Amino acid sequence: MIITEPRPDEFIQALTSPPFMAPISSTILIADDDDDVRDVIAFKLQVAGFRTLSADNGQSALNLAVESRPRMIILDVSMPQMDGLSVCYELHARPETAQIPVLMISGNSRPADVDRGFAIGADDYLPKPFSQVEMLRRVNWLLLATAQH
Repeated sequence: MIITEPRPDEFIQALTSPPFMAPISSTILIADDDDDVRDVIAFKLQVAGFRTLSADNGQSALNLAVESRPRMIILDVSMPQMDGLSVCYELHARPETAQIPVLMISGNSRPADVDRGFAIGADDYLPKPFSQVEMLRRVNWLLLATAQH
C-alpha cells in the first residue's frame, strides 16, 4: 500500500479556497408594518438558514409574493394599504400563489380572530407576543407539511 501526502501547495489551496456552495435555502416572505417585529423575525430565520424577503404593508407583500414566489409567508393581520386577511385571501385566489403556506401573526388572539384567519386560508395562526422558538417550530412544521404535497 502506498500512502501519498498532499503536496504543500494543494493543502494551501484547499485551505484558502472558498467553501462549497451551500444548497439553496427556502425563502420566506415576512410582512409586518412593525419594523422591529419584522427585523427580529428576519434575523431569527436567517440564523436558522432561511433567506428572507420583507414587506411593510399588505400591497407590497402581495406584489412580492407574486413576483418572487417564496416558499412560505409570515403575514401580520394588521397592516396599511391592505390588511393581512385580504392579502391571504388574494394569495389563495391566484393559482400561482395558492399553494404557498401562510403563517398569520397578530396581536388579536380572540377565538373569533383566529377562526377568521383560518377561514380566509391561513395555514397557521400565531398570536403576538410569541417566542422565537415557537415561531421557528411552526415555520419548520409548515414547510415539512407542505413538502409532502
